[in-house]
Amino acid sequence: MKAVIYDSELKVVGDYEKPTPKKGEVLIKTKMVGICNTDHEITLGYMGYKGVLGHEFTGVVEAAGEGVDSCWIGKRVVGDINCACNIEGCEWCARGLKRHCSNRQTLGIWQKDGCFSEYFTLPEENLVAIPDHVSDEEAVFVEPVAAACEILEQLHIKPCDKVAVLGDGKLGLCISLVLNAHNIDFVHIGKHEKKLQISKDAGAKTMFLQDVKPDKSYDIVIEATGSVGGFETSLSLTKPRGVLVLKSTIAAKEGLNLASVVVDEITILGSRCGQFPPAMRLLERGAINVKPLISCILPIDKAVEGFEKNRQKDVLKVLLELY
Repeated sequence: MKAVIYDSELKVVGDYEKPTPKKGEVLIKTKMVGICNTDHEITLGYMGYKGVLGHEFTGVVEAAGEGVDSCWIGKRVVGDINCACNIEGCEWCARGLKRHCSNRQTLGIWQKDGCFSEYFTLPEENLVAIPDHVSDEEAVFVEPVAAACEILEQLHIKPCDKVAVLGDGKLGLCISLVLNAHNIDFVHIGKHEKKLQISKDAGAKTMFLQDVKPDKSYDIVIEATGSVGGFETSLSLTKPRGVLVLKSTIAAKEGLNLASVVVDEITILGSRCGQFPPAMRLLERGAINVKPLISCILPIDKAVEGFEKNRQKDVLKVLLELY
């Protein structure tokens, strides 16, 4: 089958072995996938992963492994990217925190081939059906939208809180759309007028980074730049005893100055993956519009070109289709 793999180099191959679903798994025929910055980081050595890339997808269940309810066959689905061990005695699985299972595999990121291929497998328990009126172009955003929703699962934002979102890339925009859909008062800070316009059109307040003063005036700051500079700016905006939410990984080659975290008694909250059903409901109800985030849709054969486009500063989401 056709697949986009990384093994010292990024390439599209036509002879990758088609997988067979194991007990509790389904075989999914891929329809559309999204290129994430994590996919790009993997090509730079992140996680030391080699294999089929990709974790944002829509597809149709084509076959069911042993023990899987056959009602899934023929359904359009998305799915949680974390595959828990479900072994008796696993603390995290027992507590319902399967995203933190120490023995988990992660689709296209760790020990499990991803979705940038004609077919891939995923556990039945990971599946979420796509409502008929939600398009593939919309549903492929469920994973990053779920990651944005995770903030609200972890943190209660009070009506009187002064909130800032820093970063106007794909993740920052998803966070902005989700917060706005939940009627939270915040300002979205970024560098690019075209990108911030998406937030503004959705009803959010926006501000250019160059106009921001490091006055420690925000109760909650959500960092979505993934850069050392963004982290330091976020710290400079957070009030003493405020909360700094780290929504993106920061690959720092040099030490970060964390003195103000101690002096100002700032709470740093790491936030990663989220639950898919709440994200799907936002799309189903039309509470958020992700279509403005789509920069282009390319055939899977042009995946390498898609990765090149993904690195361009004026590009947001690049989608690949496998029809």
